[in-house]
Amino acid sequence: MAAEAAEKIEPRLKKLFDEQIAEKVQKEFGLDNRHQLPRLSKIVINSGVGRFLENQKLKPEIRDTVIDTLSTITGQRPIMVKARRSVANFKVREGAPSAVMVTLRRERMWNFLDRLINLAIPRIKDFRGVKTKSFDPGGSYSMGLSEQAVWPEINIAKVNFNHGMHITLVFENSTPQMSQFVLSEIGMPFEKKEGAAA
Repeated sequence: MAAEAAEKIEPRLKKLFDEQIAEKVQKEFGLDNRHQLPRLSKIVINSGVGRFLENQKLKPEIRDTVIDTLSTITGQRPIMVKARRSVANFKVREGAPSAVMVTLRRERMWNFLDRLINLAIPRIKDFRGVKTKSFDPGGSYSMGLSEQAVWPEINIAKVNFNHGMHITLVFENSTPQMSQFVLSEIGMPFEKKEGAAA
């Protein structure tokens, strides 16, 4: 019974989007029906490890730290991504580990986004807002975190080295303007333009 009840709890931000933001988006962009609305389909979190390779091998302690970090903040086991081709300038050979990655969908995606906006981002040092120029033509948004310490669930005293991560919010049926509007309404703290009213 408890498991069934837990499954029925709709993520807070998804409920906010469905009940309030969707209608605002329709009015703002003149959309005729809800099928035209932009949709957040997945969030991809990855951390590059290629620079930590020694003789094309990744030190176990580095691999374990990155995997543990991503597992802890996402609640999902990450996968190791290997280089598709050799790049001489970066001393990477085809098949060598290059990144650790997690792809989140549905409830886990919404819960992660809620914690990113309300717990992790406010803990960034000297934070002045996330960039507004990091949208691709399809409306997906990318941002980076320079260290894992911004996540409150990470005990930095037990971490043997700092590493960052790259986060991509993948939108479907969207544009940069629509995605920015949705994220702003959800609470993403975008940087204020100079001269704009507070």
